[in-house]
Amino acid sequence: VMSAELDTVFRSMAVGAVPALWRAKSFPSLKPLASYVKDLLARLLMLQDWYDYGQPPVFWISGFFFTPSFTTAALQNYARRHKLPIDSVGYEFVMMGTDPAAYLLPPLDGVYIHGLFLEGCGWDAVLFEPAPVIWLQPKKLTDFRPYPAYECPVYRTAERRGVLATTGHSTNFMMMMRMPSAQPESQWILRGVCMLCSLSE
Repeated sequence: VMSAELDTVFRSMAVGAVPALWRAKSFPSLKPLASYVKDLLARLLMLQDWYDYGQPPVFWISGFFFTPSFTTAALQNYARRHKLPIDSVGYEFVMMGTDPAAYLLPPLDGVYIHGLFLEGCGWDAVLFEPAPVIWLQPKKLTDFRPYPAYECPVYRTAERRGVLATTGHSTNFMMMMRMPSAQPESQWILRGVCMLCSLSE
């Protein structure tokens, strides 16, 4: 005899949707079932490779379940290595090349990340543009220098909304990422430009 809960799971799977029972314990995703499973397997492979071969030179940021833990840990490593209080450091965001395989070694400080998508701007009039590899470069806050930039919001999914979790972090918003720009910030705000960890397809 199938319970009502299992029947609901079956009905979702029959139409290619991720069951609500799974979504309640899962990473945020707007993908249909087949793409969701493919994404889940890629996440597991990323973690297995890290375990088997050690730290990768470039991290697939979209593959983490709770990204703030990862970004905070990288800042903590920097603060400890340089004997600085954690609240006195932050990230500069350095846009690198587009091919993650070109980076054979991790940076001395911080981490290289890939796997983000730009929405609302890009080349060739496409809706979503893969972002380049980005160096999350830790620095003392007093060493930050102003430059023309857009404070770009980064979300885990295209929903662009979330709720505050018990940790005090949003379930969807990750961070603001300062991106160099020759255009005024208002241009990007009016276009609704953001970065996403995961597309909806």
